[in-house]
Amino acid sequence: MTRKSVTAQYPDAQPLLPPRSRGVIGLLEENCTVCMLCARECPDWCIYIDSHKETLPAVDPNARARTRNVLDRFAIDFSLCMYCGICIEVCPFDALFWSPEFEYAETDILELTHERERLREWMWTVPAPPALDPAAEEPKEIAVARKAADKLAAAAGGDAA
Repeated sequence: MTRKSVTAQYPDAQPLLPPRSRGVIGLLEENCTVCMLCARECPDWCIYIDSHKETLPAVDPNARARTRNVLDRFAIDFSLCMYCGICIEVCPFDALFWSPEFEYAETDILELTHERERLREWMWTVPAPPALDPAAEEPKEIAVARKAADKLAAAAGGDAA
């Protein structure tokens, strides 16, 4: 209250945003298994997913063929999205991330439905996760994997001698 207010002239001066700010949702398509959890949990129903099943031949002659879902369309309508982040939280395969990009205004509201190609472009602006605490305990999964790798290395070293 004792200082004079200063207005930042937005297009000329970019705002200083926090490093993990919410801007737009980015899609890492390789991680998406088309489980549809994000679309089902979205309170605004602004996520559109289309897929088809593909049959993979059996590797072993006695095994049965497997099917997998293939992503055909993944789109988010940002004119409906309320940026709650539920889709990002429920994704079990880490396919959705917050990107700090916020300049995606369009002149036509119909152009605010962004397809997977555009969502993929925003993935490259997602900041890296914070570094792990060096004093933290090692996760159990990594400890078990390391112990198994050490046993294999010891067995291979013993066989070589």
